[in-house]
Formats: sequence, C-alpha cells, structure tokens
Amino acid sequence: MISVLPKKGHLLIAEPTNLGDNSFNRSVILLSEHNNEGSVGFILNKPLKYKVSDLIPDIKIPFKIYNGGPVEQDNVYFIHNVPELIPGSIEIADGIFWGGDFQTAKDLINEERISKKNIRFFLGYSGWDKKQLNRELKENSWIITQNELKSKILSKSTQDFWKEKIKEQGGDYILYSNAPEDPNLN
Repeated sequence: MISVLPKKGHLLIAEPTNLGDNSFNRSVILLSEHNNEGSVGFILNKPLKYKVSDLIPDIKIPFKIYNGGPVEQDNVYFIHNVPELIPGSIEIADGIFWGGDFQTAKDLINEERISKKNIRFFLGYSGWDKKQLNRELKENSWIITQNELKSKILSKSTQDFWKEKIKEQGGDYILYSNAPEDPNLN
C-alpha cells in the first residue's frame, strides 16, 4: 500500500528488493515533475566517471556528472538552487530548480560564481509515462519520502545516500542497508 503519494520535489528510494534493475538498483531520485501525463526525475547518487568538462569543453571547471536515468542519455540536464542567477529556471520545490539558460549557467560556472553546492549535472533522466509510476509504487518498487534536505541536497555526499535513506525507514530496512549490493557476493 502506498503511504505517501508521489509529488514534485519528493524523493523516490529504490526498494532493496529491486535487485534486477541495473538502472535503478540502490537509486535515490529527485522527482522533478509529476502530473497526469507522467513523471520525470533525476538519480542523485550515481556519479559517472566523466566530468561535465569532458562532455562540454566550454565548461572549464571539472564538475561531476551523474547518471540521471536511462532516458535520453545523450542529453545533459541540470538542477540548481540559484534561480536568481539563471533565467528561465523551473521550480521543482523547496528551493530547487530545473534548467534555465544554459549559456548563462556555463558563464557563471567559468566565472566561479556558481559552485558545486549550487548545481548538479545529469546525463539523461528517469521517466515514467501516465500511471506507470503509480503501478511501480503498487508493486513496491519505490519508497516515497519528503526531501528534508531541500536545496542542500545538491551538496549532499552521494556515496552512502541510498543507505542513509533506507536506514531512515527503520525496521527490516536497517538490515538491507548493510547488505552487499550483490547478495551473491555475501
């Protein structure tokens, strides 16, 4: 049973039993859009081996880039907490914004007016068509939680983020938080 309904700005935490899905295993996703047409989010805790500067040479500072999800992985997306600096930003919730004028964002990064605490880049995104996310929630693929960190989520270390969010659920989830990623290696 779904205890919290999905809402823009919430976090989706992959259930520990969601082992067969390489894209979403141990993922924490910021739900950036949720409406009757579908849902969009970005995986917050899957950094890639590349830097943004590897993909966009105009950006001189080596910001990490994250695997945002399996959809449109040839496109770069970004979320940030400085809408007053980046025109055209769309508010997600709680001081977090999606996109905006990319040229302005690049210029501000190169001028060191935006730091890694202000912006996060993603290759691709996670997407669900109409009612797909609700089906997955009924199948217990995800846990929905509030984003307690609000805009500070951008500076949150991602290394143990999924474990921390699972531990917060209490009960049997505490056991799962300490299990190896591949139970066959146990």
